[in-house]
Amino acid sequence: MEETSNEIKKEDIINTIIQILDKKIESAQQGIHSAKESRDNETKSSVGDKYETGRTMMQFELEKQMVQRNKAEAQKQELLKIELHKKSGNVQMGSLVLTDIGHFFISIGLGKIQVKAQNIYCVSPASPAGRLLIGKQKNERISWQEKQINILEIL
Repeated sequence: MEETSNEIKKEDIINTIIQILDKKIESAQQGIHSAKESRDNETKSSVGDKYETGRTMMQFELEKQMVQRNKAEAQKQELLKIELHKKSGNVQMGSLVLTDIGHFFISIGLGKIQVKAQNIYCVSPASPAGRLLIGKQKNERISWQEKQINILEIL
């Protein structure tokens, strides 16, 4: 496997994640605005039950968008707590773990992202993969999804 530790920096990963979260927050904000407008513009010109059903549906959409926005904002705050330059011999929150099957960034559960044309799996310490990696050291092996994974480096 080609050595990539010099190419990918945690700062690049965090900046990419922040851009993704900011887009989610902006999209949710637009959804909130749209749902509020739709709810508030619903007229009583139709039968009462139809009016109430429409308003209720718009209220559900509003609440869904607010939950999505709040979740993205909370994830962003959690991400900003990571100490980028903290070094550790074992995997912990904020570690970039290079393995023989891919790179894992222990942070928030966002899934696969691309940074400098490299796939990075953003996993929470509470996720199945995160729980297996937390506390491990370079050259240790874990068994995940019936595969043996070698930890090549921890940044």
